[in-house]
Amino acid sequence: MSSWFKRKEKGIQTATEEKKDTPKGLWYKSPTGKIVESEDLAKNFYVSPEDDYHVRIGSKEYFEILFDDNKFRELDEKLYAKDPLKFVDTKKYSERLKAAQQKTGLKDAVRTAVGKSQGKDLVIACMDFSFIGGSMGSVVGEKISRAIDYAKKKKIPFLMISKSGGARMMEAALSLMQLAKTSAKLAQLAEAKVPYISLCTDPTTGGTTASYAMLGDINISEPGALIGFAGPRVVKDTTGKDLPDGFQTAEFVKEHGFLDFISHRRDLKKKINLYIDLITNQPVRS
Repeated sequence: MSSWFKRKEKGIQTATEEKKDTPKGLWYKSPTGKIVESEDLAKNFYVSPEDDYHVRIGSKEYFEILFDDNKFRELDEKLYAKDPLKFVDTKKYSERLKAAQQKTGLKDAVRTAVGKSQGKDLVIACMDFSFIGGSMGSVVGEKISRAIDYAKKKKIPFLMISKSGGARMMEAALSLMQLAKTSAKLAQLAEAKVPYISLCTDPTTGGTTASYAMLGDINISEPGALIGFAGPRVVKDTTGKDLPDGFQTAEFVKEHGFLDFISHRRDLKKKINLYIDLITNQPVRS
């Protein structure tokens, strides 16, 4: 008996070859198993409406959410990394960079921009995990440093959105130098009395956590974000001990005093601007 008749016996009238697959990207399945239409997900700030799971997003989406009418001017957009160490692992670093650029359409793992947020000027540096795991190389550090300099010169609040696996091993000491450089730039920003807001998203780990991600005048996060230096698996393997429930989640980190508050993504723009209004002694907007 043909497969068509077998399907018909089960009440299915359409031949297999006539059925059409659901287009890729139309649905999103969260890690908790909830399924939502991609269009609805975007309308809900890329948060699954059924379980409130905050999907990992990049600079494109954060700029859409935080800048008024998605209008901004990108800073230093043409900077890109080279391969001074001629690093080779399973693949040449220069080849990995080229592949990442072609895949993501990005120059490196951070984009910086200036625009209006609730009518006020704001400089944003946002990391992209899709580019080599959001790793922090020399270009990432340089672009963040230049964005801080711009914010300092123009007296504009600075927002850093971290999403990173840590330092980029292919750049070795050149990568580690960015911890000191960005930290020094933030110290200068503080001396100039320009507000710095640090937003930690999933994941914020390694050298990123050891430098600019935890140096904000106010440190905030999205729900459920992984925040820590070494990951939970590494910590457990090193210590040989079971870790507390929720270890290194945003909620755990806040409970232990390293975050000021956790915000749902739909409230980020309002809460960030409320903080800026308060710290700059501006009338609070409703």
